[in-house]
Amino acid sequence: MDEPKRKELEDALKERETGHYVLRLYVAGLNRISLRAIENLNKICEEHLQGRYELEVIDIYQQPVLAQGEQIIAVPTLIKKLPLPLRRFIGDLSQTEKIIVGLDLRSKK
Repeated sequence: MDEPKRKELEDALKERETGHYVLRLYVAGLNRISLRAIENLNKICEEHLQGRYELEVIDIYQQPVLAQGEQIIAVPTLIKKLPLPLRRFIGDLSQTEKIIVGLDLRSKK
């Protein structure tokens, strides 16, 4: 295994052990839906991941190359990069329970 892939794997394993989350939220400007998604995600993170997350909000109008690289076809889109597995959520993130379960913060009932 080459060195960059080994480092990436080690980082992913470390993130899983510490419970640290890396999240990216892709939005299209600061419209009503984008603002609602940001607000909903901030609330989820503060209630369930306090001090254990990195959140990057990316405006696809400002950084279209990043959206293209992640193959973003709808916005808002939330990508959970770490801990693995990678997960995607589309919409304003108002279905809080589904997001919490999808982020592996609570098991399905």
